[in-house]
Amino acid sequence: MPPLVTQEILAEAAVWLARLHGPGRSYVMERECLAWQARSAAHRLAFERCTDTWQDVAGIQRANILASPSEDQVGHANGGGKGRRPALAIAALGCVALFALNLRPNDTYGTGVGEQRLIVLADGSRLTLNTSTDVRVKLTDALRAVTVERGEALFEVAKDASRPFVVSVSDAKVVATGTAFLVRFAPPAKAGGDAFGVTLFEGRVIVQRSDAAVRSALSGPVVMTPGERLRVGQAILDSGRAALTGTRLDRPQLDPLLAWKRGVAVLDDVTLAEAVADMNRYSNVPITVADSEALRTLRVSGVFRTGDNEAFARAVAKLLDLVVRTRDGGLELAGK
Repeated sequence: MPPLVTQEILAEAAVWLARLHGPGRSYVMERECLAWQARSAAHRLAFERCTDTWQDVAGIQRANILASPSEDQVGHANGGGKGRRPALAIAALGCVALFALNLRPNDTYGTGVGEQRLIVLADGSRLTLNTSTDVRVKLTDALRAVTVERGEALFEVAKDASRPFVVSVSDAKVVATGTAFLVRFAPPAKAGGDAFGVTLFEGRVIVQRSDAAVRSALSGPVVMTPGERLRVGQAILDSGRAALTGTRLDRPQLDPLLAWKRGVAVLDDVTLAEAVADMNRYSNVPITVADSEALRTLRVSGVFRTGDNEAFARAVAKLLDLVVRTRDGGLELAGK
């Protein structure tokens, strides 16, 4: 059973969130908030839900709460703190009221370029969305279902044997009960590559053909064990459409796969074309590689900050003896 989140706990979570977004934030306050969340699973869930709501209404709610009068700072400096209480009360009531509207069993969540977002479902499951990701969620008494329409998401599934957790991606579905796994769904690329991948961190999942699939690259169910990654390839047909090809099962280094949560990309002996495609997911300044197979297949390794394509292009150009050119609002890597 998911933890019971009471109105009182939600109100306390809203107060903590308002304090952390206020001018008096400090290291001590952050540690106190972490201690408050550690009191129970309900406290953690309340804070995560409140954070999600705060982000959803940032344009309105943040302005109403954080634009509190400067006398709040004066009262705090004098040791009073009375000026803080009205703003915190409004924050608590506003956040709790918004939850009544926001906790729907069917919903769509997404991130833009370079964004990440934590979604906590009503059952306690956590979804961490990477850049440029869209998912659809449907919760019923019998099933927990998520469709990954594009992008990459980490799933930390709350245990509930009576309600399977099913993630649909492309022509496949991942069935779990309580586990942690990563799903990445890539749009078709000129060179093909992986259509989607599933990496299992803990627990057990079954990857199988979706009920609606007419044709599938999956010949039968694949039972995965922790540490395994299943990748389904894609090829580009003469018509320009993508077709799913075979499957591959391997055991990659797991830490680099979640490096995006730390704001970096760990590239380990990948082609320049693959490296550029990965970095472009995080930036509105696209990088292209000059039309040369020899350049596209150069190998790249390193740790790079995501979202800074200019720095990445300069570093790779120095590493591979290339030049960086400005072209069509983006950057191009070319030979000298």
